[in-house]
Amino acid sequence: MIYLIKGLLIGLIFGVPVGAVGALCVSRSLNYGVKSGIVTGLGASTAELFYSIVGAFGITVISGFLERQSKVINIIGGALVIAMGVMTFIKSPKQQEDNAKAGYAGMYLSAFAVCITNPAAVVTYLFAFSYFGINGTLGAANGALLVVGIVTGTQIWWITLSFLSQLIKKKAGEKGFVIMNRLFGLIMIGFGAAVYIKVIKELF
Repeated sequence: MIYLIKGLLIGLIFGVPVGAVGALCVSRSLNYGVKSGIVTGLGASTAELFYSIVGAFGITVISGFLERQSKVINIIGGALVIAMGVMTFIKSPKQQEDNAKAGYAGMYLSAFAVCITNPAAVVTYLFAFSYFGINGTLGAANGALLVVGIVTGTQIWWITLSFLSQLIKKKAGEKGFVIMNRLFGLIMIGFGAAVYIKVIKELF
């Protein structure tokens, strides 16, 4: 049971930093409602499930591959974040309402893609495991409890963030809503640009 609790703490503590997926979750909650934010968070949690499994069971082959291909993965992820940031910034509220009718599958998959193309996430989880005194020899049962705790913790954060976004939208009014929408579009573009700056620095 202790590993379930540790997993919850890891999911909550390391899920709280907003980042690109957090900005995407807030933006979609503002534009399409709480369910859209939760679905976006679920996509991110699925990617985090993968990374937590890699860390919990010490799958060095996968973590090594992610490290070797980090530049390519970062370039793909940065492009996705910039594209979604631009779309959020330029689209009108009416266009966004039309997009909401397209369904939740696209929201889930795009959030998953943004999160899974962030190889730094696996490093973050490895650090978290080290901090909590967790190694790769947990056994199947304890490892499963840890992973369930992490995913549950991260999803609690995404649900909370989605509901908070709706509360802010109600108080901000229509004009404030448009401004916030533009702001989160710029934030996503900024995160994507930061990825490319990092890649360029590593190359030179």
